[in-house]
Amino acid sequence: MRLTERPAWLWTLVRFSIPGAFLLGALPAAHASDITLGIIGPHEYDLPVDFKPFNVLVQYGDGNAAGSYYNGSGQRTAGQGSHTWSGLTKYVHFRSFDALPGVGFAFEIIQGESFTLANGKNYGGLGPTIVGPAAWFKPNAHSTFGFQTFMQTPVGTRDATSPNYWSNISSFIFDYEWKHFSFDGDAGTVVGSTKHIRGQNSYFPGVVFYSNLRWSWKATKLLEPFFALDWQNVTGTYNNTRRAYVKDSSSREVALGVGMMFNIAKNFSFTTRYTHSVEGRNTPESNAYYIKLVYLW
Repeated sequence: MRLTERPAWLWTLVRFSIPGAFLLGALPAAHASDITLGIIGPHEYDLPVDFKPFNVLVQYGDGNAAGSYYNGSGQRTAGQGSHTWSGLTKYVHFRSFDALPGVGFAFEIIQGESFTLANGKNYGGLGPTIVGPAAWFKPNAHSTFGFQTFMQTPVGTRDATSPNYWSNISSFIFDYEWKHFSFDGDAGTVVGSTKHIRGQNSYFPGVVFYSNLRWSWKATKLLEPFFALDWQNVTGTYNNTRRAYVKDSSSREVALGVGMMFNIAKNFSFTTRYTHSVEGRNTPESNAYYIKLVYLW
């Protein structure tokens, strides 16, 4: 099919939720209050092949009022959470190559912003920059399968938004389209380098495993309600100086959500969603809302 025949292809790759992507390792004992790539919506990976180059600008918003916390036993307790607000500004260039028919490519540059209010303190600023490619093919006319890999820089505009180590975010991506329904998602890992700060202990951040799944109903040309399932598991942070794992640094979370995608025009869409944790360990709960604006040219 041609690009112009499927408006769903215009809703481009949406990659990272900043809390999940870089705040995981901002401090040795810090915990994420959001799941990596949890911001994705329907048709994230419903992508074309053999198309003319095009560009996409995406703006994301993400707020999480994590008033409760899951302890090491998985019990939900009040009063240990935080409020976070995040933004992502992303430029993506899509293209294909005559020498590689049937394969699509994209290159992304993502800049995040964040603000956190916790324990009477508030701080915010720009986070690290995330860059990298994605590639995919279509096993048949209704499905897409691919791989994406991104590098995240170690610093933001202030210490509280800087992980202080490089990390790689990689995942397999997939999509399947029916006449009235769609199913897509991803599964991957985040692996960081050793964290070194002068005068402090050296740490190796825990490895993140995550998956994000989206089921949508194509109710009308304008409205598309959807259901979301997000899962994340983080291994423990290792203190290289003391040769021991940091206490309660491993975590996990499962969250469910519902949302709506508004296909306003062929080159413009708006998506919103609410998500809440249903299970976790050593992590603030997700009590989050998401928005996404996509413009294509």
